[in-house]
Amino acid sequence: MVLVDGTQKEMEKERFLLVHQHQLTMENSSHITTFLFTIYEEIGYLRYLYFTAALLGYLVILFVNIVLITVIIRERSLHEPMYIFVCNLALNGLYGSSAFYPRLMHSLLADTPTISRFGCLLQIFCIHTYGMFEFSILSVMAYDRYVSICNPLRYSSIMSPRKVAGLTAFVYLYPICIFIIHISLTIRLPLCGSVIEKLYCDNWSVVKLSCVDISVNSVFGLCVTVLVMIPQLIVVAYSYIKIITVCLKASKEARGKAVQTCVPHLVTLTNYYIATFFEVLHQRFDTKNLPLVLRIIMSVDFLLLPPLLNPIIYGVKIQAIRKRVIQMFKSSKANSISGAQKKMVSVLQ
Repeated sequence: MVLVDGTQKEMEKERFLLVHQHQLTMENSSHITTFLFTIYEEIGYLRYLYFTAALLGYLVILFVNIVLITVIIRERSLHEPMYIFVCNLALNGLYGSSAFYPRLMHSLLADTPTISRFGCLLQIFCIHTYGMFEFSILSVMAYDRYVSICNPLRYSSIMSPRKVAGLTAFVYLYPICIFIIHISLTIRLPLCGSVIEKLYCDNWSVVKLSCVDISVNSVFGLCVTVLVMIPQLIVVAYSYIKIITVCLKASKEARGKAVQTCVPHLVTLTNYYIATFFEVLHQRFDTKNLPLVLRIIMSVDFLLLPPLLNPIIYGVKIQAIRKRVIQMFKSSKANSISGAQKKMVSVLQ
């Protein structure tokens, strides 16, 4: 019985690939214009369950991030450097999720899940820059916590509006400039394959399909990893070493306040680093022997958990944000009740 099921599954997969190959017969082998995602065929009838989970996850991510952004924009008391960076973290979560979930849900329902070359390159750009933005924002937030705890009297002068604007611009411009070069090296490659064995397009999956030597892409990819991760890790490590040094010399009360203000950032940082670590393992090592569910989790972890958990962590842990969120929902509820009462009165009159 198991043998029959396995044979049938293999036949379905071969049929799936043949359909796509037939669609590509008119295309030049070195000029692929469409890519096929084969992992969706392995999902089988569970695709409807995954579609429901993806839809619910995406709606929750949209809701929690939009609520956090709305609260920070509306409340003038939250127009401070730390909350501005938290707002950028939420915006980046929306950016990364919107680059992933709509295409994922479309592919889950498609008979032959394909994506155009332009669409694939656009998704690569969006997902990779999302990851790079996240690293940069978290490192800037670590620097902000360092200044706040180690130089509290000079905090306002150091983290001036001009400095905050400059750091925010750096968070986005630095990764974009680096990745434009990186993706340009991918665009120039002639491709001899069209099969991507992931849920979404990523740079390495496309580069591996090249007909020519990819040494330049591989070396520059490592350079990008170093340029994006190492400076940020140095900033984070330096900031927390300084914070720990100050905390060891401070009073118990001051130490408690420092820990309280750093916990949300540390949790967010750890969450993202672990998620990114799984994605790197999935990209660089052969994971075909691992269970399908585990492979899927490893590949989407950094796109699922940070956008979902970051606003919840900051909304729960930071008292100023938590209070404003509760007030916003209470006022909207009161307004809706008041509006309903007015309608009833007008109807009775």
